[in-house]
Amino acid sequence: MIPKNKKIKFAVVGCGHIGKRHAEMILGNNEAELVALSDTGNKNELGLEKYASIPFFNTIDDLLNSDIQLDVVTICTPNGLHAEHAIKALEKKHHVVCEKPMGLTKLQCETVIFKALQVSKNFFCVMQNRYSPPSVWIKEIIDTEVLGKIFMVQLNCYWNRDDRYYKKGSWKGTQDLDGGTLFTQFSHFIDIMYWLFGDITNIQAKFNDFTHQHSTDFEDSGFVSFDFINGGMGCLNYSTAIATQNLESSITIIGEKGSVKIGGQYMNEVEICNIDGYKMPKLAAANPPNDYGPYKGSAANHHYIIENVIDTLKGRTTATTNALEGLKVVEIIERIYAMRDKCLIK
Repeated sequence: MIPKNKKIKFAVVGCGHIGKRHAEMILGNNEAELVALSDTGNKNELGLEKYASIPFFNTIDDLLNSDIQLDVVTICTPNGLHAEHAIKALEKKHHVVCEKPMGLTKLQCETVIFKALQVSKNFFCVMQNRYSPPSVWIKEIIDTEVLGKIFMVQLNCYWNRDDRYYKKGSWKGTQDLDGGTLFTQFSHFIDIMYWLFGDITNIQAKFNDFTHQHSTDFEDSGFVSFDFINGGMGCLNYSTAIATQNLESSITIIGEKGSVKIGGQYMNEVEICNIDGYKMPKLAAANPPNDYGPYKGSAANHHYIIENVIDTLKGRTTATTNALEGLKVVEIIERIYAMRDKCLIK
């Protein structure tokens, strides 16, 4: 446990949009200190002017082999490098914060968890949508069985990701570093579904690639149906072939005692709450989405991640999303994609 009066020293590996978001949140927390940055790109071309005084390294190995004292390594590199970079940081006996997904296979995730246990270090998965007010509210509703038995769940994720996003030469859209639409765009929402309702079975699926044949190695759309092990049935409908801008990220829940729909572009609004004998409370406003210029991502809740890491390492709480939950999201996606590999329409 880190002493309560000691600042926790963070290094951020990967200085793209998300890496800079983490760096900003670390600088904004008075119990944290940003001590290093790392990226394979040219420092002068990465937009790091505000971090000019922070030591910069071109490889994670150079960072980890330096004499810089640090407590936590934050991994914001391409998806396919997450597990490799996490293991390197754990081998140096640092705690790890890892952007989603923690790996691209269940085996990679298991290897990370085994290493974290070996060296007795924490591994934090970044699933910031859990902090949104509608997510906190619906978690309480499900856990206290206000809806009674769950009959049906529908998760819709309809986003725009076009050539403004999939730029030539980028890691995005590649099988080995991106991994697929469910990993990069929609794993946050699969995490919410798993967090609320548990594991799934009896998966059936249909996939297509409507507009991304020239820009990605994988599908852009799918219909997936399944049963929940805890009871009830569900479906996931997703696409990145939406023209112009994101359409919605929503979850509709049909229960024994009523129905709920959380919608909006980023699952940030309670659109319907119809529960027998229940009065809907007034929720705090959700944070806006992360704004990346031509496209937008999930909620800008990363400051909660940094706070949770600090509170956990100082013994005040536990990790919001632990490594086993991060593994489970990857394993669910891996099982869905096993169906894709059998039936993807060419």
